[in-house]
Amino acid sequence: MSIGSALNDGSEPRMPENFTLGIPGYTCGVAVKIPPTKFHEDQGRRQTQAVATWDVICSYSQFRASSSPACCVSLSAFYSETIVPCSVCSCGCQGQPGAAQCVKRGEVPPVLQLGHNEPPTPILECTRHMCPIQVHWHVKQSYREYWRVKMTIRNLNLVRNYSQWNLVVLHPNLRSITQVFSFDYMPLDQYGDINDTGMFYGIKYYNDMLLQAGRSGVVQSELLLHKDAGIFTFNEGWMFPRKISFNGYECVLPSPDKYPMLPNISQFLAPSILTIIVFSFCLILTIF
Repeated sequence: MSIGSALNDGSEPRMPENFTLGIPGYTCGVAVKIPPTKFHEDQGRRQTQAVATWDVICSYSQFRASSSPACCVSLSAFYSETIVPCSVCSCGCQGQPGAAQCVKRGEVPPVLQLGHNEPPTPILECTRHMCPIQVHWHVKQSYREYWRVKMTIRNLNLVRNYSQWNLVVLHPNLRSITQVFSFDYMPLDQYGDINDTGMFYGIKYYNDMLLQAGRSGVVQSELLLHKDAGIFTFNEGWMFPRKISFNGYECVLPSPDKYPMLPNISQFLAPSILTIIVFSFCLILTIF
């Protein structure tokens, strides 16, 4: 039997070198010999063993994959008129060296000749943040025991579709997610019983393809979450995500000091006090 580069003298195959996955951002270490892998066959009645087994550890670095971010996050809430946009120059600045080419909204993009093998050079809609992907998190409604969020993913790349996309969100209330309306969802229990991370992805044949920029370049869904006693609060931006990644690339979040804030409580108390005064005055007139 000839296995790999095994020699006729019965020595082991030569240890592999320069191992790579061929995917941007991944680097692999040196192969390390470990005990040969064993396989069960014939429904467990027979066992075979590999000639040799090596262990190779590969790590991912977003900076190695891309020197600039690939997505950003904007925020809004029903209790505030403020819409917090993506931070300026989140993924680059217009006109700077290395920045992606962009086309102003409403203009016709140039005719492109795209290669068959290499991915096309990004051509984006001109924005202040210059990110190909924008994720919007909107706190839509609050009920007695639940609260609702609307997530919108917008593709601003004019020359690329994203098939089988995924969005990973970190938020402490994901452990009590009740319903996801238009995306598929899978919890990611990274630390034992701690369930604060989940992956959202498109429903097959419905919205698993995020089309290029334009009217069809948007997918969105609403989430219904239970208000967990002891942790749920409207204060200090708790309702907004701690981290979001699109297709493995971490998105740029706005600075916490710019999050939509709750209105001043006096704005709610003042009408109530005025109502009481008017009612009391009318009651006095009625009596006398």
